[in-house]
Amino acid sequence: MKSKKKLNRRRFLGTSMAGAVGLGMVSQTVNASDTAPAMPNPPEKDLPFNPRTFASMPTNALGKTGYKVGVFSLGGQATIEIKGMEKESEKIINRAIDLGVNYIDTAASYGKGLSQENIGRVLKTRHKEVWISSKTHDRTYDGSMRLLEQSLKSLQTDHLDLWQLHNIRTQEQVDRIFADDGAINALEKAKSEGMVKHLGITGHYEPMILLQCIERYDFDTILMAINGADVHYLSFKNYLLPKVLEKGMGIISMKVATRGRMLSTWTPPPLEEQPRRLATKLPGALTIKEALEYNMSLPVSTTIVGVDNLAQIEENVKIASEFSPLSPDEIAAIEYKCLPIVRQGLYFRRWELGA
Repeated sequence: MKSKKKLNRRRFLGTSMAGAVGLGMVSQTVNASDTAPAMPNPPEKDLPFNPRTFASMPTNALGKTGYKVGVFSLGGQATIEIKGMEKESEKIINRAIDLGVNYIDTAASYGKGLSQENIGRVLKTRHKEVWISSKTHDRTYDGSMRLLEQSLKSLQTDHLDLWQLHNIRTQEQVDRIFADDGAINALEKAKSEGMVKHLGITGHYEPMILLQCIERYDFDTILMAINGADVHYLSFKNYLLPKVLEKGMGIISMKVATRGRMLSTWTPPPLEEQPRRLATKLPGALTIKEALEYNMSLPVSTTIVGVDNLAQIEENVKIASEFSPLSPDEIAAIEYKCLPIVRQGLYFRRWELGA
């Protein structure tokens, strides 16, 4: 049972969390007033500013970027990347910003570009209210620059707040990215010319590959897959997060509900109708509240979630608005509940062929 005692977020992340996750590292800086947020003045730097955020949910520093981000953010998948759902997508995005969301994540590959187009129709008039992040899945300089040009056009903006290397999985990809004609040079070029403000890396497959990348290059942020099942296999929390915290990077967490498969409300379809790598007979183990609060209690800046409809965005923001950090025992209890569903909760990890 969750304790009713409210913990000061700075004190919790600065002391209890180090023991809870076994990191032994200093946590990210968090406002002492996060548990009772006050309206700040607009930032002096050229950063987006959504005045609703600070009254609607706790906020954290996004690494060293100078940006204060709400603990819940909107992901650009689910409905937002589905063809034929353009009107519903715009409603979701507008509603999210109206409710205080101040960070939106997308990628050039989501919905073959449709996610960026849907976000762009809203961003055209609202970019000043929300941080926008996109990604390149191309590993070369030329290919990444072409994707950036398309991202800016689709998002109807002259710059990205964050441009990220998308889903780095293998040593071969790392070598390609850091080659003389690799994507890392596109990131640097784009930043030097003001097309992007900050640079990041993302992944959910193999923690040690990402660890190598952040030791090799000083990225501003990392987007990583962490959920209640994470500690049981190729754990990002145990093997990657300590170094990320040491470097003071902005940390965005994802795969909270693993496309619903982590949730007790999910009913598995017949096995023959499921992709092999996702196939399972088991329902999930957590409520969306447990799944979100688990991630929000870790020393991360924000947690992104894609939603299917307006009701889900409203529910998620409500959970964020009422959030107080879980105790170490509560975190451990959620991890234990996820033991039976490790494979479906981490289907995106590196698994041996046929395992």
